[in-house]
Amino acid sequence: MNLYVLQVINGIGIGMLYFLLAVGLSIVFGLLRFVNFAHGAFYLFGAYTCYQAIQWGLNFWVVLAIGPVLVGFTAWLIERTVLRKVYNLPHEYHILFTLGLAMVIQELVILVWGPVGVNVAPPNVLNGVVIWGDFIYPKYRLFLISLTSFIALLIWLLLEKTRLGSIVRAGSESPEMVTLLSINVYKIFGLTFALGAATAGLAGVLAAPLRGVEPFMGIEALAIAFVVVVIGGMGSFSGALLGGLLVGVVQSVMSTMWPQGASLMIYVSMALVLLIRPNGLMGRAQ
Repeated sequence: MNLYVLQVINGIGIGMLYFLLAVGLSIVFGLLRFVNFAHGAFYLFGAYTCYQAIQWGLNFWVVLAIGPVLVGFTAWLIERTVLRKVYNLPHEYHILFTLGLAMVIQELVILVWGPVGVNVAPPNVLNGVVIWGDFIYPKYRLFLISLTSFIALLIWLLLEKTRLGSIVRAGSESPEMVTLLSINVYKIFGLTFALGAATAGLAGVLAAPLRGVEPFMGIEALAIAFVVVVIGGMGSFSGALLGGLLVGVVQSVMSTMWPQGASLMIYVSMALVLLIRPNGLMGRAQ
């Protein structure tokens, strides 16, 4: 029983990482109706930013602060200079363009850091385990759960309690209405895209000490992000949170019960949810 409790807690930590990875993708699609296949590449960029900064001798806590900002700023530049030209094109062009962008970023990573994965050590203060009676749990994973929960609260406050959040939520319902209110939608689009990339970059920074970094981790991250968004419902913050937790717990528990089928069960869960609720757990009917 302790083993399964441990795996559920592991699943919550992994699920919160998946939430950070997916929430930006969900918000971007909800507001921009833009299919971003480069989202996993921003996660990859965040992970390698963490690795390189630590190689240069920077503190992990500094990297945790500046890494997502750097990823978000890079995404903002890409959106401002290139992506705006394809917003009004059909979704097939979105997919082809962002898929090409993801491949360029991946190949640049291989060119700079090589094709072999590397490890990133957690900060010294988070090494070791916490012991509560018979329960033993790694400090870094507890930190991961605590920090991602706090970040989720901040994102919720941003979306629900600020003017930017009101515009994003209104734009996800009716972009035309936002335009009629004399709001610079392209400025909001750029900020939203940068925020989505920054959350993916933060997930990459946090995942680096947990699983290491390697050039192809963005592909896996993109697949999981889409699964989480589909399960939770497009454009839904609460759906991304619920979907991330569901996927994380299923994957973690199944890794104990059926290790070979842990990844398979993620997609089985998605199929079951879609059979019951085609628009996702928290998605709205179109």
